[in-house]
Amino acid sequence: MTRRPLEITPELMLRAYGAGLFPMAEGRGCQKLHWLDPALRGILPLDHGFHLSRRLRRTVLSGRFHVTADQDFAGVIAGCAEPAPGRADTWINAKIETLFTALHRMGAAHSIEVWRDGALVGGLYGVRIGGAFFGESMFSRSTDASKVALVALVARLRLGGFALLDTQFLTAHLARFGAIELPKAEYKRRLEAAITLPARWWANPDPALLEAEIRAMRASTANEATHGA
Repeated sequence: MTRRPLEITPELMLRAYGAGLFPMAEGRGCQKLHWLDPALRGILPLDHGFHLSRRLRRTVLSGRFHVTADQDFAGVIAGCAEPAPGRADTWINAKIETLFTALHRMGAAHSIEVWRDGALVGGLYGVRIGGAFFGESMFSRSTDASKVALVALVARLRLGGFALLDTQFLTAHLARFGAIELPKAEYKRRLEAAITLPARWWANPDPALLEAEIRAMRASTANEATHGA
């Protein structure tokens, strides 16, 4: 008897993320998805380990960009899927877009949008389960736009009581923000604890509260640098 391929549904996606797996396609035009469970997993600390430079804090708070959440999920995932310098292809295929859009409608996937002069110039998206947020991808069409999106995400996660920000892999770009790698067993231990937390997703926090959190993030970075000197 021929086995039928297992249908990947939004519900299956959430179970997989909760077990430490995530899907990718080999290319934009590929139809199949592959489940990954790497030996080393990238995470971005949400406490004092997050690095926010003075310059980037000024940019975030300057008003140069307008930041929203969950206002244009489709636009963000499309931006993440488009070619970029140094990346002619992407792992985000049509199936990924369909599944994550469904998760967004369910309230389980979120986006951060960065706007300038009314145009979407950057953003990121990911999945949340309990107190864990699984960052999927980010894009930028303007200098610092994706960095601003990341700071906006971290501030919201800190306000909401999240314990884990999964970046899948460690890149040089994320390492500048304090990202680290964890062995698979340690990652899954933290994941198991995080997904049980009653965290809250803050799409539209009070602006004053959000600014205070961003300033606190910078203060933590400065204190860490001073003590490490």
